[in-house]
Amino acid sequence: MRRSLNPCLLALALASAACGDSGSTADDVGDDAPAIDAAPVPIDGPDQVHFSFFVTSLATMRLQSGSQDGFGGNLGGLAGADTICQTAADNVGFGDKTWRAFLSVTSGPGGTPVHAIDRIGDGPWYDRNGRLVAMNPAGLLMARPAGDAQSVNDLPDETGQPGTAMGDTHDIMTASNAQGQLASDNLTGTCMDWTSSSDSCCTETVQLGHSWPSMSGQGWIAAHRMRGCAPGVNLIQNGPGNGNCVGCGGGWGGIYCFALEP
Repeated sequence: MRRSLNPCLLALALASAACGDSGSTADDVGDDAPAIDAAPVPIDGPDQVHFSFFVTSLATMRLQSGSQDGFGGNLGGLAGADTICQTAADNVGFGDKTWRAFLSVTSGPGGTPVHAIDRIGDGPWYDRNGRLVAMNPAGLLMARPAGDAQSVNDLPDETGQPGTAMGDTHDIMTASNAQGQLASDNLTGTCMDWTSSSDSCCTETVQLGHSWPSMSGQGWIAAHRMRGCAPGVNLIQNGPGNGNCVGCGGGWGGIYCFALEP
């Protein structure tokens, strides 16, 4: 079921995200924390009819979760993650397409593992700016997708904004290996199949990718392990980061979203 959002928020500009929020975690957000970001505002761009890929923005993760720290690893399972993608796309005018989260789980609807690469369709996929991300699944199975260099080296969110515009933001949750398949058959490798926001269950066990290349990893699907599943945001470069949150190494626990229809 789609999360119900206040339609008035759709007319508002990005709040603290657009201002370059320097970072927050569940431990340091207090009563004076800035308001939850408004829904991303739709933008005009070339060839938008083919829009079929994005990274979930900080604004949408804050808005949909109702928290400045986002969801953490508890996305409501695989179905909840799909709803996050669908809602984010709907808020920028593309909810007519069917969107899927690029995530793997140990136990899907039939009780068997689900691999991220198997659930996103056949392509091609384009970002919000009309640039090619990849023509087909084979084009995704490399360190950077086989698409437009400007896009694949700085994968953008649903508004078309590249990740580097926000700071140190590259960590994206996948629980997948370089082939887009489940990286570990242990539940701790998927934040308990995306139902846990614990700061202790899954330290350095969940595989993540990098939306843009960095010294700590080039792979957009598989770069290194996540610090933990607790909610949290960090937009500053501080090495491997501190704490056990999804964003502690640089980001906010974003996910990749693909449309089944190009």
